[in-house]
Amino acid sequence: MIDEKNALVSTDWLLQHLEAPDVRVVDASWHLPWAERDGKAEYEESHIPGAVFFDQEEICDTDSHLPHMLPSPEKMSSRMRKLGLGDGMRIVVYDNSDIRSAARVWFMLKAFGHRDVAVLDGGFQKWRAEGKPTEDIPPVPGPRHFTARFNATLVRELDQMMENLNSKREQVVDARSAARFNAESEEPRPGMKSGHIPGSLNLPYERLFNENGTYKSPEEMEQVFADAGVDLSQPIVTTCGSGGTAAVLCLALSMIGNHQYALYDGSWSEWGSHPDTPVHPA
Repeated sequence: MIDEKNALVSTDWLLQHLEAPDVRVVDASWHLPWAERDGKAEYEESHIPGAVFFDQEEICDTDSHLPHMLPSPEKMSSRMRKLGLGDGMRIVVYDNSDIRSAARVWFMLKAFGHRDVAVLDGGFQKWRAEGKPTEDIPPVPGPRHFTARFNATLVRELDQMMENLNSKREQVVDARSAARFNAESEEPRPGMKSGHIPGSLNLPYERLFNENGTYKSPEEMEQVFADAGVDLSQPIVTTCGSGGTAAVLCLALSMIGNHQYALYDGSWSEWGSHPDTPVHPA
């Protein structure tokens, strides 16, 4: 089983284990709408051999007005089965995205009870830069049984976030840019308030990466959290624009051995569009 504290695998490790019968590879590339990139189309052009595509636009609660909220356990189980991802498998997730979208699928799998999951450090960019093999023919996986056991302790909803304004039981850490956090730039989604959840801290997710796109060391990441004013001995809820880069913070916390974290799934897409939520600066 992949150690949660070492939830990354290197490109060399993956190359050595591509043919292992218990290893499955997942392309989780997703791009913000204004990036004008199509993750699935790029996957079909080139991907790591044997990788299946995890469509975050479809494997979500498509009945919600909020973007790519977590699906029901039944839907998650069904989609994983169709992708050939089952119980007992070692799942390695990667992306080719500037927003490190593999972390979101890592978090989803964790939230639905699959412990043996890791992220490819450096993603497809590093894999391709090293000249490692790729293919353009999607595999046809055989169905596998996936038991989805939803872990509600990893997820926060709006009412819990509102209650936390008074209790301050959990630190709220926002992965958006400082400009968005401080209402110095407009939100990219129309009709949304600018600013942040009162009392929250700002840690733009990019600070957790080296220049080559790999994650910083656990010691360096601890310092990044400390520099943002985060007390790693206390519970943490991560948030962002729509629950994607907030998962990057969760993955980083896991890698430094901190498991007192949860993710606000609605994130600013919900908070910033709700008529009753306070924002700072007002």
